[in-house]
Amino acid sequence: MQTKPVAQFKNIKKKIGKKMIIDDISFEVNAGEIFGFLGPNGAGKTTTIRMLFGLISMTEGEILVNGFSIKHDFEKAIVRVGGIIENPEMYKYLTGYKNLVHYARMYGDITKERIDEVISLVGLEQRIKDKVKTYSLGMRQRLGLAQALLHKPNLIVLDEPTNGLDPAGIHEFRKHLRMLAEKENVAIMVSSHQLSEMELMCDRIGIIQNGKLIDIQTVNDFLDKDEVVMRVTFTVDDVPKAKTCLNQMFQEQETLENESTISITIDSSKIPDIVAAFVREGIRISGLDKESKTLEQKFLDITGGSGIA
Repeated sequence: MQTKPVAQFKNIKKKIGKKMIIDDISFEVNAGEIFGFLGPNGAGKTTTIRMLFGLISMTEGEILVNGFSIKHDFEKAIVRVGGIIENPEMYKYLTGYKNLVHYARMYGDITKERIDEVISLVGLEQRIKDKVKTYSLGMRQRLGLAQALLHKPNLIVLDEPTNGLDPAGIHEFRKHLRMLAEKENVAIMVSSHQLSEMELMCDRIGIIQNGKLIDIQTVNDFLDKDEVVMRVTFTVDDVPKAKTCLNQMFQEQETLENESTISITIDSSKIPDIVAAFVREGIRISGLDKESKTLEQKFLDITGGSGIA
């Protein structure tokens, strides 16, 4: 798989009046990857996307798509970019197929073979001749994805693509995005507030706050970073005795217990000491679970608990 950058954001700034909305951010979106773009309310995600599509101008910096400048060579830069902004708008009284034919005419050089190809790519062969008004939201999202793919883009930008989808629809949509990234080598940039879904979907995550890009990591590195303190749950045969043991070892650390388990948040390096202490006290351990932080917890740590949208 190629890893060359398809989209390059270079030292982007956007100032409105005296307020700096986007403050010198730089990142790349590579061929064959899904890049997650996260941030709290008002962080600058939508502004960045709008600058990519040429809907608002940059104060400073440059955005390149396939090596062409959005600022100086817009038509060549945008020609192989597709997008879905929330729920795609379709002609509900037409069939899915006729909707695609209509959009294909706008591009002017889309063949019937290409229309059939994108229908197959998004898995709509069985329902493409039905009217869009009979489609579920998930099917309309897939039709929107087919529309975005008609002109063979190598960059797709999705703003809240899973809004309103049920868990089965989200799973299906994620599967199609992964297929496009891996098999078609498409670069995909996703802005979303559904952090658990982004964790499953994305290869890399970039977090923007107050107009600044404050962190960018692969999902695995992001979740493993500085993972020392964690909640550990022991399944034991004598919870009161285990509680007494832990209180002696960690006098200021709270424990949570129920009928068969006891949990404590500690430095993970202390786990062998606890196990040894339990063995000395004759406490039998039948299970041990370590709870690492999710992407949502990491996000809240980094942004100080700010809401996301």
